[in-house]
Amino acid sequence: MLRHTLIHPQISGILAAAGHHATILIADGNYPASSKKGPNAQLVSLNLMPGVVTCDQVLQAILSAVPIESICTMMYETIGPYALTEDPPVWNDYRRTIADSGLTLPLQPLEKWEFYKAVATDDHVLTIQTADQQRYANILLQVGVRMD
Repeated sequence: MLRHTLIHPQISGILAAAGHHATILIADGNYPASSKKGPNAQLVSLNLMPGVVTCDQVLQAILSAVPIESICTMMYETIGPYALTEDPPVWNDYRRTIADSGLTLPLQPLEKWEFYKAVATDDHVLTIQTADQQRYANILLQVGVRMD
């Protein structure tokens, strides 16, 4: 019987095989998941309908199942017509979820093209495509070491 909240069999299997430094992308509904992934990554689509499921819901499940040592988010534009003057609201959801899981990890923003490069590595083992409609909701997790 599982003691964590993640019950998806395919995701559980991929995470069980993942090792230290493996990366997991939780992608929003607009992320180009079929073309922006690592060569070893498997794609699991959880995008049932717009807004179901969200990146934060998937983050909660993943944090319950595997140790995470770093978390990167896709940096938003700071100049131009789509520029934001403060962090996207979804990042506050992530910070709350991370704190609720007992972790003290900061969100590390990466510029869009650097984020794509960070995803497209051999260590990228899983992309979970959500239907999250929030802007800048993509989040990249790096698996850590189990300490207990």
